[in-house]
Amino acid sequence: MKKVAVIYWSGTGNTQAMARFVADGAKEAGAQVELLTPGECDAALLDSMDAIAFGCPAMGAEVLEESEFEPLFAACEPRLAGKRIALFGSYGWGDGEWMRNWEARCTDAGAQLVCDGIICADAPDQATQARCREAGNTLAS
Repeated sequence: MKKVAVIYWSGTGNTQAMARFVADGAKEAGAQVELLTPGECDAALLDSMDAIAFGCPAMGAEVLEESEFEPLFAACEPRLAGKRIALFGSYGWGDGEWMRNWEARCTDAGAQLVCDGIICADAPDQATQARCREAGNTLAS
């Protein structure tokens, strides 16, 4: 059984909803899933996981949330080489620049992105929910 961590930060609940859909998809595929916020984990957790999904909305000028999520993610970056990961998050403005930058950071760290970053404006619609479940399923396979 594969072990999948879904690590997310959410300010309004939209990214949290996406995290739950990713976790559901991984569970449906038979994975053992840990759904965690930055305060509930540290970078060392990645060593025991087969795959990881990271979720964070766009903040400010299209950046990752700076006080909780960014410090955790920066600590995780050196451990991403060879890891299968998925990225997701919501936004209220902009064009997805934060996701493109985040994907580049991950590939530069040697991570294997299992899908394009999943983004949605505000709450996840049915298509986004399906993409999140699919990403979880892919991480678990």
